[in-house]
Amino acid sequence: MENLINKKATDMEFEVYQDEDTKKIKLSDYKGKWVALVFYPADFTFVCPTELEELANSYEEFKKEGAEIISVSTDTVFVHKAWHDTSPAIKKIKYPMAADPTGNLSREFGVYIEEEGLALRGSFLINPEGVVKAYEIHDNSVGRSAKELLRKLQATKFVAEHSGNVCPASWEPGKDTLKPGMDLVGKI
Repeated sequence: MENLINKKATDMEFEVYQDEDTKKIKLSDYKGKWVALVFYPADFTFVCPTELEELANSYEEFKKEGAEIISVSTDTVFVHKAWHDTSPAIKKIKYPMAADPTGNLSREFGVYIEEEGLALRGSFLINPEGVVKAYEIHDNSVGRSAKELLRKLQATKFVAEHSGNVCPASWEPGKDTLKPGMDLVGKI
């Protein structure tokens, strides 16, 4: 897979289910906002609802950071709606649930499993200019943490807003940062 860090995300159109409705969107619709693009294998599965519910519970915190969450699976918007209508965990979701039945979006981000027609668990942070700043890809048997994705968003956003500063391991807002070649900068 090609390294996507600091590369502009391809502006593809895709359909989403959100707020009891379906619509077509593009990543460029979110220009000026951070985007957490979260791929998962399929609706009506075991690990996926735990991740998506955790993201739903953290959605307001992501929005406070100026970010939109978009979940993506290779299901259709109709399957997303059916899952939303029948699952108490998925009913909590207010963010867009993208449909990628052709696998084109999943392929573009390097998470498509050709022999299964599913996506790996991939999380991508895209800055307001549409550039990929962070990502991780997991085996489908390993769930992710919404808290850690939010922390990574906060660190990535901090570095973008404070030129020359870097964030040490497990950095959280309010903690000390670093300047290369110097000691701790202190809380900013």
